[in-house]
Amino acid sequence: MTKTDYDLIIVGGGMVGASLAVALANCKLKIAIVEAFASDSNQQPSYDDRGIALAYGSQRIFESMGIWPQLVQHCTAISDIHVSDRGHFGATRLSAEDEHVPALGQVITARAMGSVLNTTLSHQHNLSVICPVRVKGLQQESGLVTVNLEDHQTLTTKLVVAADGANSTIRQLLELGALEHDYQQTAITANISTERPHNGQAFERFTDTGPIALLPMSDNRCSLVWTVNTGEEIALLQETDQQFLAQLQHRFGYRLGQFIRIGKRQHYPLKLMQADQPVQPRTVLIGNAAHSLHPIAGQGFNLGLRDVAALADIIADATNDCGDARLLHDYQKWRMQDQDSIINATSTLVNVFSSNNALVGHCRGALLGMIDTVPIAKHWLARKSMGLDRKQPRLARGISL
Repeated sequence: MTKTDYDLIIVGGGMVGASLAVALANCKLKIAIVEAFASDSNQQPSYDDRGIALAYGSQRIFESMGIWPQLVQHCTAISDIHVSDRGHFGATRLSAEDEHVPALGQVITARAMGSVLNTTLSHQHNLSVICPVRVKGLQQESGLVTVNLEDHQTLTTKLVVAADGANSTIRQLLELGALEHDYQQTAITANISTERPHNGQAFERFTDTGPIALLPMSDNRCSLVWTVNTGEEIALLQETDQQFLAQLQHRFGYRLGQFIRIGKRQHYPLKLMQADQPVQPRTVLIGNAAHSLHPIAGQGFNLGLRDVAALADIIADATNDCGDARLLHDYQKWRMQDQDSIINATSTLVNVFSSNNALVGHCRGALLGMIDTVPIAKHWLARKSMGLDRKQPRLARGISL
């Protein structure tokens, strides 16, 4: 075997990259994380105050990693999901009780998750964290990959995993193509306080200006994601808090009573990106480096975490070479169907629920009403939203490695 500095180098220490390292804590692999920002979660831009929706399947993955007891202290359970379309009859209601699970999902801030992940990594004996430094070069060879860093370090490894986000440096260095689509929409995010208690209920409200998602959080707050057509966010972001909340109230309604307070507003453009060939010789792209989704179904991080679970399951027991082409081929086969299915379903939802055609609107309402009255359809939708699939590998099904 070729001698290398590391068995595995993970480029990117955000939620996906850190989760992969944690998933491999008990294996014999020698691992490094190369991260562009300081290890303090306050310095990592992906660890902000956004609410992250963890599907029930993701909870089970973290349980198998052994860190769920630390995460759950910062989580708010989703007991019910209410899906509606403004101006049309018909709604779908999903409940944890009907699905016989403790919760359909959980909501945690990215900052709290980052704190737990970083604390766990600091006690991991098979891991080195190299930061803050960026990758500037990558050379793939038959038995290893050479990684050149901006501080002039040169590292060798059997496998590189790119978890460095939608603007992945590794994807650019490898000159990989990608399917890209600009939705011409922008997401406005913030945390808001409401007059009535949310009681663990999440809302997805489709409107003529884009979907509004409200996720339950601690202290009777909700995490808001409001999707608008690009350009419309400018005026909304310039309004006072009270003006913004009045606009939001008009679109969402009064299911939670009056909107009382709002935290810092942020925004980002919404684009679909799917890398053409996320598995390369001794290199794998995961999470947003491989696929970036519209937040309409809240599946982005959950899909990335299933990438983590599948890859960890496949390489954890590698006795000689975790970058062996056969292992990476198995990973690609395992993940392709799930990734394509979620990406296609998300794009379909965006197209259907962004249409202002009156007939399409009535059909949407009828569909939501039908799903609500057909138990099989509700159960199927609930399992999809929870990220449960028996075809997934052990860790993705909540079974310890």
